[in-house]
Formats: sequence, C-alpha cells, structure tokens
Amino acid sequence: MATDSESSTDAPREANLPVGDEEPERTPDSDDVAFDWEGIRAGFLTGIPIAVGVGGYGIAFGVLANQAGLSVAEAALMSATVLAGASQIIAVELWADPIPIAAIVATTFAVNLRYSLMGAALQPWFRHLSPTQIYGSLVMMADENWALTMRELKSGSGRGAFLLGSGIVLWLFWVGSTILGVLAGESVGDPDQYGFDFILAAVFVALAAELWEGRSTLVPWLVALGTSVVTANVLPGRWYILVGGLAAAAVEVMRHDG
Repeated sequence: MATDSESSTDAPREANLPVGDEEPERTPDSDDVAFDWEGIRAGFLTGIPIAVGVGGYGIAFGVLANQAGLSVAEAALMSATVLAGASQIIAVELWADPIPIAAIVATTFAVNLRYSLMGAALQPWFRHLSPTQIYGSLVMMADENWALTMRELKSGSGRGAFLLGSGIVLWLFWVGSTILGVLAGESVGDPDQYGFDFILAAVFVALAAELWEGRSTLVPWLVALGTSVVTANVLPGRWYILVGGLAAAAVEVMRHDG
C-alpha cells in the first residue's frame, strides 16, 4: 500500500494546477524531435491538398511570366529557386527592358521579410536540429506549408522534418504548374477571367481556418488587419505585410507578458 507521501508524488501534475488554468505547452526535449524519413513522408502527404491549390496559382504565375516575355526555362528557374508566389508575381509585373533590378529587389525584400517572423515561430523544433537540417528546411518554406507545420508543432509532434516534406510537395507542384502556365500562356490570355486570381485568397482562407484558436486569436488578427490597411495607405510598396505582422507579434508579446 502506498503512503500518503508516495501518493502525492505520483499524482498527475494536472491536479496541482489552479482551477481554470491550462497546463503550459510542453517544450520538446532533444529526444522528442526527430529529423527522419517519417517526418518527410508525413509532411509530403499532408501537403498534397494544399499543393494542388498552389498549383492553380502557379499556372496563373506561368501565364503572367509568359506575357512578361520569360521563357519556360526562365520561369521554371525562378519558381525553383524562389518558391514565393507573391514575390514572383511582383517581379514579373515590374519586368521591363531594362530590368528595374533595384525596384524588384527592394519590393521583394519587403514582402519576404515576413519569413523571418515565421521562421522564429518554429524555434521549439529548430533548437534541436542541426544547421543543415534547419536551413535545408527553410529553403522549402512557404506560407502554406509553414501554416501546416505550425499546426503539427502545436499538436505536440516531434516530426522535425515535417516542414521539409511539405515543402518538397509544394515545390514540385509550384514548378510543374509554372511550366504548364507558361506553355498555356498564349491560349489562356488573361488568367483572371478563369478565377485564377482568387485561388491564392482561397488557399489563405483555408490556412487561416486551420490556425484559428478561438476568440483569443481575434485580437492579433484584427491588429494585423488594421495596421496593414493603414500602412498600405501611408507607405508605398508592400511594407504593409511586414508592419502588420510586427504589430500583431508585439501585441501578443504584451498580452502574454502582462
């Protein structure tokens, strides 16, 4: 028979939590995070439905690239090395002869700065991975598979290769659909007439639904929305994306530290 002291020691930790409090999110130990083929496979299979939607957006980019004068090889190379739909579309919209290199670099830099915030959110996994594993995964990170990876991380999974696996399937569909879009560019004409312009918005609505965590999520989302709208009317270019994200992050830090 266990003594009173032994019983109290063996009692579940949840019993010692104040009423109404939730158990804090567990930080993965090094033994809990694995970078293996199972994580790559899980990420690849989970990312297929999202990759199909991204493929439709890739066709639209391919059509625009064709209209801007890019060849199949040039457009495919851009998609294979950049893997960022918004930045690539901005680049082809600014494409001219001579190419305005400074304008393209500055605009895409502002748009892609959000990835620094997104990568930081994956630190619970990254702190247990090697630099090669981290940067190899980040090369394949896009908005869509980052959202899937955040859901996987919050579930308590230790599949550290999930981001890489979901990025691989996204990359395959993105490059393949870009090539298809360039080849079909002459016959498709304006991609907006087929609703391709709404594909990306639909994908992000689906991702937002996955990231929704209840009413507490509403505050940072509204802050990001309001800040982005104001910034878009004050600053030129695409800085509203980064400013909105930073404002929402700052609000969350103040809420949790307060």
